[in-house]
Amino acid sequence: MEQSVEAMRAIPARLVAAWNDGDATAFFADFADDADFVEFEGTVLKGRTTLIETQQPIFDTVMKGSRLERSEVPFARIVASGWGVVHHRVGIQMPGEETPPPHRYVMQLLALVWQNDRWEVAALQNCRVISFETAMALESLPAAG
Repeated sequence: MEQSVEAMRAIPARLVAAWNDGDATAFFADFADDADFVEFEGTVLKGRTTLIETQQPIFDTVMKGSRLERSEVPFARIVASGWGVVHHRVGIQMPGEETPPPHRYVMQLLALVWQNDRWEVAALQNCRVISFETAMALESLPAAG
């Protein structure tokens, strides 16, 4: 296999398919053994085994039957030999919803490394997509603490 942008762009589609099947092992199949994963609220998880062990109970309970929809890859590029980045945007749709609501869209930035003759996710950072108005409203709230 050769390093290609097309191979990098295919990873989010596999993430979506695995999420929609509720399969944490498949969801993290493209991740390096020592991968970092940052949830949208800032929780950092390390290592594919930990990621699978943490995500499967979520798929089995609070996110059961949820789907990733409206997936898009705005950009993917090789930044240096053996290193790439992919930007993925997707909505989370819960059972009974016809489309993901605006507040349930996330952006994912995937840092990829070429190893084991394939692109592997070295790190994935999620962040919630919110409007500028929502961000400003949040800024006006008193600090938690």
